[in-house]
Amino acid sequence: MTTTPSAGLGATIRTWRDRLPPSAAALPVGRSRRTTGLRREELADLAGLSVDYVVRLEQGRATSPSAQVVASLARALQLTGDERDHLYRLARLVPPADDVISDHITPGVHRVLGRLGDVAVAVFAADWQLIWWNRAWAALLGDPSSTPPRRRNFARDRFPVDSGPPQLARWPVTESDRTTTDAAVVSDLRRATGRFPRDPRLAALVHDLTTGNERFAELWAAGRVSSHREDHKTIHHPSVGPVAIDCDMLTDGDSHHKIVIMTTAPDSPDETKLRLATVAGALA
Repeated sequence: MTTTPSAGLGATIRTWRDRLPPSAAALPVGRSRRTTGLRREELADLAGLSVDYVVRLEQGRATSPSAQVVASLARALQLTGDERDHLYRLARLVPPADDVISDHITPGVHRVLGRLGDVAVAVFAADWQLIWWNRAWAALLGDPSSTPPRRRNFARDRFPVDSGPPQLARWPVTESDRTTTDAAVVSDLRRATGRFPRDPRLAALVHDLTTGNERFAELWAAGRVSSHREDHKTIHHPSVGPVAIDCDMLTDGDSHHKIVIMTTAPDSPDETKLRLATVAGALA
């Protein structure tokens, strides 16, 4: 099988990497850069891949990436929906269907996220899978990059099926009304099953939690359907002490992505603590 020059998988990834400025990915821009686009090391870090694997992909020595790898590359490269589907086809994979959860973040959402400055923000998929976070989020709650991807799920964290520690918050978090938030998360997942009835990851999540967590099973049996919009938490940060934050959630259209934004009251001691936590995280 022959491929049109500069149109294969590796060449296409390289083209898209070269066109994405580091500022669009909230990366620092130094004077010593030799390229206007992303370096291979930066793409690897954004996609959660090894640099060697990115090199092999671009050189055509790796030609069959998994769907998870392709999804990660599409997010990191900030592809449009059509470009994402093209990348799947170049990898000889079927693009995600409309009734399956998408982890893809559109370029427009990426632009908004990049312009939020030092605000702590993260993006969750429709099944509460964490798919993106910024440095302020990592500084406030702990960096989730070392957590296995399967465990980067807020519902799994909230309704554990084993005795392991939470994976998405490295230090204690207390809430104003945990009971209400528990019910809201479960009912939001039930709503997702109606929107994405063929999604295997969502089905596996609901199965695991209904069979492995009594509290989740009780709330699931109630049959409530709604969405989770806001919360108030106190994060017991190891460097700056307790930080009271407002947690607000926006939803991104048909994808049902949840953009979770954590802020503090203006000109408050908590705002000062949040800034100190962000600085401490940047220096770590």
